[in-house]
Amino acid sequence: MGAVTTSLGEQAQSIFDDIGYTVSRTDSGLRAEHKWRVVRVTVLEDDETLPETGDMRCFVTWSSEATALGRRLTRMDVEYEWAVIGVREDGDYDIVRPGTST
Repeated sequence: MGAVTTSLGEQAQSIFDDIGYTVSRTDSGLRAEHKWRVVRVTVLEDDETLPETGDMRCFVTWSSEATALGRRLTRMDVEYEWAVIGVREDGDYDIVRPGTST
């Protein structure tokens, strides 16, 4: 497979579409819904400020940044459930969750 030319935002939407979520755009990112679950999806390409509140959140970044972002969230000791999707150049991705990033 060749190099991915789509943005992280497009990758995030595609990933959630592929796993059965209904995805819509919001002012602050994406909203992914499936049955009772609503996940706020934030695309991070830089060292941006992370939210301190929320319910279920997923952060999408490049694979090379995913583990560090997971560690940062762990250190922040946020109260919401979170996961980080690290997108690789070939379009595949890895998932970092609490307990797997430290």
